[in-house]
Amino acid sequence: MFGRTLLPRTLEAAIRDISSTKVTVRVDAVRDLVPHGDESRERVVRALEGALRDPAAPVRSAAAVALADLRASEALPSLLIALEDDDGEVRQMAITALGEIRDPRATERLRRALSDKRAEIRFQAAIAFPRVCTSRADALRALVDATHDADPLVIHIALRMAEELGDSAPSQDQDRPDGLDEDDGRGVVHPDLLARAQALLDHESATVRIVAAILLARSGDDAGHATLIAVARGELVSQDGEDEAAAIELCGELQLEPSRAGLERRAFGGLLRRDHFAWHARVALARMGHERAVREIVGELGARDRDRRTLAVAAVGRARIAAAREIIEAMRGDEARADPCTVDDTLAALIASDEPEPSARQAQGAIA
Repeated sequence: MFGRTLLPRTLEAAIRDISSTKVTVRVDAVRDLVPHGDESRERVVRALEGALRDPAAPVRSAAAVALADLRASEALPSLLIALEDDDGEVRQMAITALGEIRDPRATERLRRALSDKRAEIRFQAAIAFPRVCTSRADALRALVDATHDADPLVIHIALRMAEELGDSAPSQDQDRPDGLDEDDGRGVVHPDLLARAQALLDHESATVRIVAAILLARSGDDAGHATLIAVARGELVSQDGEDEAAAIELCGELQLEPSRAGLERRAFGGLLRRDHFAWHARVALARMGHERAVREIVGELGARDRDRRTLAVAAVGRARIAAAREIIEAMRGDEARADPCTVDDTLAALIASDEPEPSARQAQGAIA
């Protein structure tokens, strides 16, 4: 009546169906090859390389994604050829695969892709290039150059990738790349990148202004604080929800008092329509010592629903509510109460934090 549920193909069935006359069947067969990569890697990769030459673009695109999933460095020559594919989606997926594989041999081809005439190719290259480039300094310089792009989405991803590189910087006792300076412990920050982020606070795209403000704030620069406050107030909206959430939480982390009213509206306002970032706003307020926010977060540690309890555990860690530590510790090892990884992460955050926290009386009153 409802139709049968199709089981994943066996290896032999997937290889057979990759030659089907139907494009949709070939696409599905390509995807079903990936789980067999461990047991029969050589056959699977060879079949996927063949699919990269399929007459149908959706099949070629799926093959590139599958090779990315397998981190198939042995397919590098085939993926480099796919960079010249007539179909834009295939080109993008080939670049994505090269970034996932992280083979330095793709560095120069991806460097050229950074200046491709097509914005979507430059966008993918900005993600992939830093992942294959063996020189952090070289990668950061390329990303700084990308912040001059005409497309705001390319600028946005360049800033995001530059911050990712900074967060994964080597420790202080390792050799440092030329042209890089140490920041306040988050990694390394290219001085030209900070200058570009400051300049981009005036960009016509709100999405660019917001990500620039986030990068600056995380680097200890207050030039973008007004932008963060504008996000909390709802005056600026990003195309990237992750950035908007980060900007809201940074207002609490940085104790930006002018954001308080906007955060309260987001966290508590509106019975009919809940703000999409209400959770993040409540975390920000709790970080600022807001009694109602702290009370509600700690109160939800006793919610009947496990997912709500887990979200409350995460909020405790993000807001650094040290008074709730004993409650969280009691959850450790009990999967029925909350997600164990979230509990461990929250306890680690509370232990590491030495910032002033809401009083124990606030937390105890919330669960009384």
